[in-house]
Amino acid sequence: MKVMILAAGRGERMRPLTDRTPKPLLEVAGESLIVHSIRRLAAAGITDFVINHAHLGDQIELKLGTGESFGVRIAYSREPEALETAGGIVQALPLLGLDPFLVVNADIWTDFDFAPLVNRHLPHSLLGHLLMVANPPHHPEGDFRVLDGMLNDTDGDRLTYSGIAVFRPELFAGLKPGKQPLAPLLRQEIARGRLSAEVYRGAWFDIGTPERLQQLQQILVARG
Repeated sequence: MKVMILAAGRGERMRPLTDRTPKPLLEVAGESLIVHSIRRLAAAGITDFVINHAHLGDQIELKLGTGESFGVRIAYSREPEALETAGGIVQALPLLGLDPFLVVNADIWTDFDFAPLVNRHLPHSLLGHLLMVANPPHHPEGDFRVLDGMLNDTDGDRLTYSGIAVFRPELFAGLKPGKQPLAPLLRQEIARGRLSAEVYRGAWFDIGTPERLQQLQQILVARG
């Protein structure tokens, strides 16, 4: 399975840290956010990576190179301007191939074990499988619900989309190139019963502000 790491966001809420450094390269516990993810994904057996970028993307390529130093292969999808999640995936589809692929946001940190997700069989009746987490303080309303293993928008308490999912390329096949978000597409397929989901209760952090970056730093240092 290939993985696409979404790394094209400008990181406005992280300014001034992101004025000269792309958000995925901000460091926590001595290593950049994106490298933390690459190492965990590689440990789960993934060797083929696609990384999109826009703002200061040349720094990402300079830092990661071909991926050889991590024991993986990296291809880049370069965006003149950030195309948002769905738009970025649409542009990268030629690099991702015909099989289901994993998507991971570059601005999260988690201790989630990717191996079961990588090895999970996605039935042909489904277009995606999303990892959901408890709502963090900065996102108390959540995004979607989970009912009987399916992503749901009507029954139960809302949870937050973790930024981790497995998608079939067919989910994006009908979209035109250009800037477009993911949520409307997900809601469309929720209504059709074509998205499954699971809930992760372990450590997960959305690093959207300097304060949250510092909080994660303190937690990881305390862990040793």
